[in-house]
Amino acid sequence: MSTSVLISTFSPFPTLALSVPSETTFADLHELLADRYPSLPLHSQSADLVLTPTAGPLPEAHTSLTTYLDDDSQEHSLVSLRLVPRLRGGKGGFGSQLRAAGGRMSSQKTSNNDSCRDLSGRRLSTIKEAKKLAEYIESEPLRKKAQQEAQRAKLEALEKKLGITAGSSSSDPLAGKKHRLEDTEYIEQSKDIVENVKSAVSVGMCSSYISTC
Repeated sequence: MSTSVLISTFSPFPTLALSVPSETTFADLHELLADRYPSLPLHSQSADLVLTPTAGPLPEAHTSLTTYLDDDSQEHSLVSLRLVPRLRGGKGGFGSQLRAAGGRMSSQKTSNNDSCRDLSGRRLSTIKEAKKLAEYIESEPLRKKAQQEAQRAKLEALEKKLGITAGSSSSDPLAGKKHRLEDTEYIEQSKDIVENVKSAVSVGMCSSYISTC
């Protein structure tokens, strides 16, 4: 009983068709292909081509085509095969590569979860900011006290530099006291200057606004 063998190849070779006895083995079919199609690199060590069925494991060389026939009662049957290059295995170590990649990924884990939400739906970043604001408000008296102490220390250092002390007796009765400026003419002139500057700025802003409109 003859069997038609349809062999699908790879580019640039076309699909091959053969008619062989059903008892033909894969080794004989391989030699028949080498004789009929000398352009195929069947005996090339670099190509290392094998015949495989369209599905299932790789057959042995002594396996006959009858193994892949659907019905032995048919006078003429069809078997579809593939001619493909053999894929060589690697050196191994794939598991160690996976473990190393997993270790690198675990080392890059971030602890920033501010974008997450709690059970009430609020973001954790909002809760942290609220806590920081509450702590800032609670520490406000301490900061004011520290600021006052710094100002007092600065004033004492300035008085010490000027030679003004609390128990010192100075010939100048106004030493260490605040002085009030009683020059009314100077005060009036300074007020007029400030008013003139404000008026000039207002006029300039109005002029620029009108020009742009």
